[in-house]
Amino acid sequence: MSNMVVIQQPQKMYGVNQSNQWSTGICDCCEDLPSCCFAFWCFPCFACKTAKDFGECLCLPLLDISGIVPPITMAMRVGARHRYGIEGTMCKDCLYATFCPCCSWCQISREMKTRNEQIILVNANSGSVPTRRM
Repeated sequence: MSNMVVIQQPQKMYGVNQSNQWSTGICDCCEDLPSCCFAFWCFPCFACKTAKDFGECLCLPLLDISGIVPPITMAMRVGARHRYGIEGTMCKDCLYATFCPCCSWCQISREMKTRNEQIILVNANSGSVPTRRM
């Protein structure tokens, strides 16, 4: 009888978006409809959850209530751009944060989901590797 050991070593395959642009537009809410609905029906809860997922204090977005330019929304956009290497300007971040904070938080959430995809392990060798017989 021969003893044959089959060894298949998985190889890493990264599916992470390496672009220097946002993966979705500011108004592409249909790309993640559940998050869009969550943001529409309970925006403060959605913003707090997104901030927590980003690694910031859960209650941080609640400070945006006062002022003309929401500082936390703007800071989160700038932080997301820097974390993921997205090109842009603080001027655009300011405009999006001021005139469309809900869409801005949704875009940040979609970007985090896109950029933080799990690593998929795929078998790179379809055949078996025979071992030496002893």
